[in-house]
Amino acid sequence: MDSILLRKKFLDFFAKHDHTIVPSSSLIPTDPSVLFTTAGMQQFKEYYLGKPSPYGKNVVSSQKCFRTSDIEEVGDERHLTFLEMLGNFSFGGYFKEEAVKLALEFLIAPPTKNLVGGQIDNFTFTYFKGDKEVPEDVESKKIWLKLGIPENKIIGMGREDNFWGPTGLEGPCGPTTEIHYGEIELWNLVFNEYYKDEKGKLNPLKQKGVDTGMGLERLAMVSQGKFSVYETDLFLPIMMEILGENEKAKRIIADHVKGSVFLISEGIFPSNVERGYILRRILRRAIRFGKLLNLPKHFLIPLAQKVIEIYKDIYPEVKSKENEILTVIQNEEEKFEKTLERGLLQLDKLLKSKIKNQKPSPGAAGRGGRRERSSLRPSKIIEGEEVFDLYQSYGFPLELTEEIAKEEGFKVDKEGFLEAQRKHQEISRAGVEKKFGGIERNAIYEATKLHTATHLLQAALRQILGNHVKQMGSDITPQRLRLDFSHPKKMTEEELRRVEDLVNQKIKENLEVKKEEMSYEEAIKSGALALVKEDKSSFPPSFPLRGNSFFKEKYPEKVTVYTIGNFSKEICAGPHVKRTSELGHFKIVKEESSGSGIRRIRAILV
Repeated sequence: MDSILLRKKFLDFFAKHDHTIVPSSSLIPTDPSVLFTTAGMQQFKEYYLGKPSPYGKNVVSSQKCFRTSDIEEVGDERHLTFLEMLGNFSFGGYFKEEAVKLALEFLIAPPTKNLVGGQIDNFTFTYFKGDKEVPEDVESKKIWLKLGIPENKIIGMGREDNFWGPTGLEGPCGPTTEIHYGEIELWNLVFNEYYKDEKGKLNPLKQKGVDTGMGLERLAMVSQGKFSVYETDLFLPIMMEILGENEKAKRIIADHVKGSVFLISEGIFPSNVERGYILRRILRRAIRFGKLLNLPKHFLIPLAQKVIEIYKDIYPEVKSKENEILTVIQNEEEKFEKTLERGLLQLDKLLKSKIKNQKPSPGAAGRGGRRERSSLRPSKIIEGEEVFDLYQSYGFPLELTEEIAKEEGFKVDKEGFLEAQRKHQEISRAGVEKKFGGIERNAIYEATKLHTATHLLQAALRQILGNHVKQMGSDITPQRLRLDFSHPKKMTEEELRRVEDLVNQKIKENLEVKKEEMSYEEAIKSGALALVKEDKSSFPPSFPLRGNSFFKEKYPEKVTVYTIGNFSKEICAGPHVKRTSELGHFKIVKEESSGSGIRRIRAILV
């Protein structure tokens, strides 16, 4: 049964059982503590907490999901980054017994028994066996027994396997019962009985709920009698376009190009931070494996077109944004081409030199006197300074170095890499100190004003252009500010005028700039934006800006949040003016491109 029919049968089945069909939500969640939508329940999170659902108590959906946790697992038979999650949900409507009955009926009862062959012997059912904090889910086990499942097919498992949630820092969660087909974890039925707060404490929910998830790709794999998800009709047209004998490499490319198409269709563009960084990472990873297979230049373009062809009727947005998707992919491939070639050459030299310098253990000769790689003496480590040099000199990503090193039996000194990065920053600051040794107090105040104006500018851009706008970098001197931000196209004169007018309006309102200290989790929960990488080269050391850098530096336990009226709220170490009226008049000087999907504004205060 093809995937289109499988998806339809699932939705129709639950619609006939009084569920409202709800369209997939965006891959960009409303919860700021979560990077992507990773589960079908995320768009319904508030309904589990008692907010009335406009769809009724019972709903069903096929949800687009993207999981960064599975990037390293991609290439086996079943793990993916982008996937579709089939799920039925209930917010105080029904609970365990009906959820289990419906799942079993869909899989093995007429008229849908042919989905998986209909043989109970092929199934295994797991449930939560309990721990010190949460009791055993005896009820689920009894329900399976009541439905005729042999006791030897019902297995109790621990929290790691059979307790789910929450998504984000806090939220609904609970024990699960899972349906396995052979070795495939097919369907996960979550019973939301608890609310996990930000301190990790479980509190009973006033309203119990059901949240189930079954990957369409895995269902198609089982239904179509395939050995991997990459053999199903959701991947086969892509896989057939990739020539080569390295099956794992072909699978990684197929998964990553599909994930890239969907991320770009959501308005995400390659960058060095947040979602854009994930997109860049999977695109460059796909390009690297394409090199291993000796695929031609721009090989990702026809693969992306295959992805669009597969999903154009289900998710029309991938078709409507086809030109933009293909352009972004081609630009990133061209940008990474030279970096990849130079970096791979240097890394290969580094690895060969390290292997050559390794001394074999006594008696390490194999057949014919050949030295076995596994017998080389420890430690097979690439030093942090060496990794940083690859990044600094060739723009070679840390993760790619780690991956290639692992293939050759080496480990990367990640802590040493971060330390090398910090030393480099200190050297840069020392140079800045020399440059700005005689800076006057007034110049620092002017830079402070421009930094505060940058907060207003970002807030205005998000209000005028949309919440996809994120700061991608900034540079501030005592004379002007420069802000790089995510946006797919050139701003119109009208948009620039509206942004400029809005900033000046907030300046005239003489808004208070309020400073607060709180935990990072509290700040994000309150709606504060986390700063991304700052270009600090134009600041003297006494101007202590701090940003969330490309290398995911951890925030301290306590962060500083600056709130400007009810207009802007950001995590930032300052400094800032006391009130917006100090800024004077804001003027945009220029708007231009700063890279694929990145725009740049230069502005002054007069």
